[in-house]
Amino acid sequence: MNNEAAYWITLAHLPKWGYVKLNNLIIRFFHENNLSIEAFFQLSEQEWKSDYNLEYKDVEDLKKAKNDIPNHAFLAETLMNEGYELIPITSPLYSKTLKENLKYNAPSLLYVKGNTAILQEDSIAIVGSRNASALSLDFTDHIAKKAGEENKVVVSGFAKGVDLKALDSIIQYRGKSIIVLPQGIMTFGSGFRKYYQQIINGNVLVISTFFPKAPWQAELAMARNPIIYGLASEIYVAESSEKGGTWSGVIDGLRKNRKIFVRIPESYELTANPLLIQKGAIPVDLFGNRTPDTHLLSESEKPQAIKANNKKNPNNPQPTLFD
Repeated sequence: MNNEAAYWITLAHLPKWGYVKLNNLIIRFFHENNLSIEAFFQLSEQEWKSDYNLEYKDVEDLKKAKNDIPNHAFLAETLMNEGYELIPITSPLYSKTLKENLKYNAPSLLYVKGNTAILQEDSIAIVGSRNASALSLDFTDHIAKKAGEENKVVVSGFAKGVDLKALDSIIQYRGKSIIVLPQGIMTFGSGFRKYYQQIINGNVLVISTFFPKAPWQAELAMARNPIIYGLASEIYVAESSEKGGTWSGVIDGLRKNRKIFVRIPESYELTANPLLIQKGAIPVDLFGNRTPDTHLLSESEKPQAIKANNKKNPNNPQPTLFD
């Protein structure tokens, strides 16, 4: 990988090439033609056109990108000297969950620091508002604790609110976490200092899909959200409004038949959680237990639903959630 790192950086950040276009090309040269990425870049312009059906603009993009390879070689050396790793989509270290969930939209290259084995472990994401309520943060803590007990990794987007609470809770319960950055991995200096011990101990893995020196940007934060959802086998929603990253991520996940659990809110809460449940998300109580969502039932149906739920869970009835 050391020899090929510069080529992967060059390919992954071709201007205006989306993941689908990149991954289609990678499949062609790597899987179908058994070429290394370095060998692909050594092909002639005519071979790019004839063997890969690349258009004139695509070939021009690749020609221009080749000029960046020496600079990217220096960048790759710096990254590796500082303890970072590069994981291309062709690597066995790449997250199988991410590939399965995002398919051709999976990022072509991951920049990581920490225990890469975490990428192959069972994982969940806990998502929600940056300005989450106390109930939502309690829910986040309960789900993180449960994840720790079940040896599941918690995926965090490192935003304030639910994301940070999920990260702090799983660390408190001595579990494992993946931090998905909305910036380049080399700009996360303060975070690496804060979580140094957890990274060294193998309990935290930091991931970025952006150019290593890219600063935080709002558009990068939005682009990071599908990676959070993609890295998780299950998604728990603490709190959502009718717009924003949580809402759009859950709606997209429901379209793809993802397993998404949504906290049933109290009657006084102004959240879009009930709407997500109506759209097919699985209702759960404050502790993450599946339960009928009585907010969507008529008044005459509620007592029977509560009674049935308590019968299923005699040691943990939660009638107060339906008051």
